[in-house]
Amino acid sequence: MQVPIDCLRRRVLRAIGGLVLLIAAGETTAGAATLDAPPPELATKVRVVVTTGMAADLLRQVGGDRLEVIALMGEGVDPHLHRPGRSDLRRMLRADLVIAHGLGLEARLAPVLRRLEESGRRVWWLGDLVPSESLRRDPAAPEVADPHLWMDPLLWATTARGLGDRLAGLDPAGADEFRGRAETTARGLEALHAEGLAAVATIPMPQRLVVTAHDAFGYFGRSFGLEVMALQGLSTASEAGIADLERLVEVLVERRVPAVFLESTISPRAVEAMLAGVRARGGSASLGGTLHADALGPAGRGADTVLGMIRHDLRVVVEGLGGDAAILEAEAPR
Repeated sequence: MQVPIDCLRRRVLRAIGGLVLLIAAGETTAGAATLDAPPPELATKVRVVVTTGMAADLLRQVGGDRLEVIALMGEGVDPHLHRPGRSDLRRMLRADLVIAHGLGLEARLAPVLRRLEESGRRVWWLGDLVPSESLRRDPAAPEVADPHLWMDPLLWATTARGLGDRLAGLDPAGADEFRGRAETTARGLEALHAEGLAAVATIPMPQRLVVTAHDAFGYFGRSFGLEVMALQGLSTASEAGIADLERLVEVLVERRVPAVFLESTISPRAVEAMLAGVRARGGSASLGGTLHADALGPAGRGADTVLGMIRHDLRVVVEGLGGDAAILEAEAPR
């Protein structure tokens, strides 16, 4: 007998809640706080657990040495698809503060985060730091917002300043440091935005189209004056159909777009199929390189911070579409 989807969803949520409680009980036997207990008093160094590398980078930039930052997801992990394990739950239960992006990014982790929040533990959502009117929304479903805020340097600068204020309220002794570091971070992002606009301006107008696997580059395109098209929607959990593929192939051939782009966390198969379709119709588009969107790049390779990731993506896009990326200052690998 087939089980209705709503019933399956309820069972999954009950199972997640049970796992959280089970681990919380284990933490109690080890002398740690239970899930239903109030958050621990802040130590000299605030322990912050964040979901992604992008959030971890922002917290380290703004928090400095006053925070101990732990990321649940590392290089190459797709936040749309990440399922929480026991180690994730233990880290969150031992944290002074848990920070997620929200806006549907951590779809499979969200029930656990909500359960923690409802229990009275400190859970912050970076999406709450950005004005609602600044969010991109799905025209077919206006209640669905694009969670990829870090892809717009100006929105991420707003997030940085908002985070500095929130941290100042949590740890008043470090208020000046948090706000000062947030301002420095924001100004760096704003400077990169200016560089990016100048670099994109060198791309021939008809070629200012970024085609990728999924719709993670909408804020990036809006910020830098680039049109963006993708096979999948805002989440990698969505499916691309034959009609989506054929639509993009037609656009690439008609506009003679020179390149399409892979994403570091997504299989290249769909993009490769799109290129095969372009070649079959006499087009000449090729692979322009790999972009980072849902995860930072490898440590020490220049794209392991949000600033470095956006600079990397700008350079790959500008060069791939026939522009001159020389204006983009290189960030030395750390």
